[in-house]
Amino acid sequence: MHELEYPFDSQYIIKKKRSIKRMLLEENRNYVEKKIAVLGGSTTHDIIAVLELFLLNTGIRAEFYECEYAKYWEDVMFDNPELVSFHPDLIYIHTGSRNLQNLPSLQMSRQEVDDGLQAEFDHYRVMWEKIEQTYHCPVIQNNFEFPYYRLLGNAEASDFRGSVRYINRLNEKFAEYADSHQDFYIQDIQYLSSCYGLDKWSDPHYWHMYKYALAVDAIPTLAYNLSNITKSLFGKNKKALALDLDNTLWGGIIGDDGVENIEIGPETSMGQVFAEFQTYIKKHKDLGVILNVCSKNEKENALAGLNHPDSILKPDDFILIKANWDPKSGNLVETAKQLDLLPESFVFVDDNPAEREIVRAQVPGVAAPEIGSVEDYIRVLDHAGFFEVTTLSADDAKRNEMYKQNAQRMELAQSIGDYGEYLKSLEMKGTIEGFIPMYLDRIAQLSNKSNQFNLTTRRYTRAEIEEIAGSDDYIDLYGKLEDKFGDNGVVSVVIGHKDGDKLHMDLWIMSCRVLKRDMEFAMMDELVAKSQAAGIKTIRGYYYPTAKNHMVEDFYGQMGFTKVKEDAEGNTEWEFTVEENYQRQNQWIKVNANE
Repeated sequence: MHELEYPFDSQYIIKKKRSIKRMLLEENRNYVEKKIAVLGGSTTHDIIAVLELFLLNTGIRAEFYECEYAKYWEDVMFDNPELVSFHPDLIYIHTGSRNLQNLPSLQMSRQEVDDGLQAEFDHYRVMWEKIEQTYHCPVIQNNFEFPYYRLLGNAEASDFRGSVRYINRLNEKFAEYADSHQDFYIQDIQYLSSCYGLDKWSDPHYWHMYKYALAVDAIPTLAYNLSNITKSLFGKNKKALALDLDNTLWGGIIGDDGVENIEIGPETSMGQVFAEFQTYIKKHKDLGVILNVCSKNEKENALAGLNHPDSILKPDDFILIKANWDPKSGNLVETAKQLDLLPESFVFVDDNPAEREIVRAQVPGVAAPEIGSVEDYIRVLDHAGFFEVTTLSADDAKRNEMYKQNAQRMELAQSIGDYGEYLKSLEMKGTIEGFIPMYLDRIAQLSNKSNQFNLTTRRYTRAEIEEIAGSDDYIDLYGKLEDKFGDNGVVSVVIGHKDGDKLHMDLWIMSCRVLKRDMEFAMMDELVAKSQAAGIKTIRGYYYPTAKNHMVEDFYGQMGFTKVKEDAEGNTEWEFTVEENYQRQNQWIKVNANE
């Protein structure tokens, strides 16, 4: 819904939240269902109401638990039965500076301030540890906004008794904890409140009248930011950028003005602004965001602009460059198809409002933000949180290179008529083993990002993956694949739980970029080998259809399973008998476990 995309009208959202919710639910989308516990040190009802809208807009339908006013700590530490039975998938702790208990006074010694700071941190630390032991789910914790007044003036930031310095030190302790603990994330309300304006954010009227720790008009800002962290945890991030060129990556129209007259680089103030935006975009490659061009232009002109000596972005920074006179909506769909991505994985960045509107109408799910003037481009894209980082794996940094290598593979496939000869020519090597610590983050990330080749659509947190890896009740496998063009990284994950001499498949996922390269057969071969070693006689497979995973509806049949059940919704169950004389199906991948 366009009204819920950044930049949004906070007052409109608050006023119309009931009707917005009704419209979202009427869309009958294929929602991911999640349980979210909101534990607040202040009033949280409207935060939940607005957060629900932003999550629905990203495809997540949440059921909420809300603690009683300011009972966030007690609910956790004293095992509130209602919270325990709720079994949350995510816990959000909404506390702020109003909840600080040990802010320094001017009479305190340095040691007293330090002791108070440690006690303040320990108050939260023991709660986080209890959550980890009891609930095994991700936690999002606010850090602290600055106080709304400075008794010491500027000395608040340097004097050991200053509240500003105290909050900075406490926020750093929170950051260190997040850096050393899995499934723990900081919502940076210090930054949010600074952007919003601290005086407006911390308006005392809302605290004394309603016990809101922030102004009501600021609630959508907080809820939107919180929804960005949540949708990232549950695999709803965008994956790719489709970028216009003229007046988006440089100033001017290259076909009319000529490459020598476009504005890019240090010579003009506007050229500097476009160069800064290009620098910002290029940094997204390190996040694993896939860069593409989608422009109405002659290909020759597009390449000339990108090869301009002052252009930060060069042709090699992009996976696909669609520069032609076809509708951009069609080019975007074709780009998604060539990359084996869903169109909804894209953010379309174009200065032309008409083009944005056409893409929104023709390609549902694609984000086409209102980017404003060039001075606003970075702020709008950055605050929109399309690519919110909750985990950052080594594979992310290499993703653009992986897709570039895939383009080389496609080129090779087209030059070799026989598909078997093509697979042989790739010289593929696979690593298929049980989960190991090095890849747990990537395995969890893949389980949340994979939508098309995902038979059960199960999602796992990092803590859940770690628990499975250490349990004898499961057979778990990850698969890495490399070939003569490069390393694809971890591309497939299989999880099955044991039930006597049966194995029930909980998860089977694979990155679509390695589809039809025998990796699915290699994983099947290793699954059978592991099952034989564990005394498994029967493997039971499950397929639950969604709007996105029709490509794998007959996957188990291709692997040699027999369909044993199907209901009216298309959910199917399959069975495979594990025999001693099983014939391996993988022909083209040399798996190190078998060498």
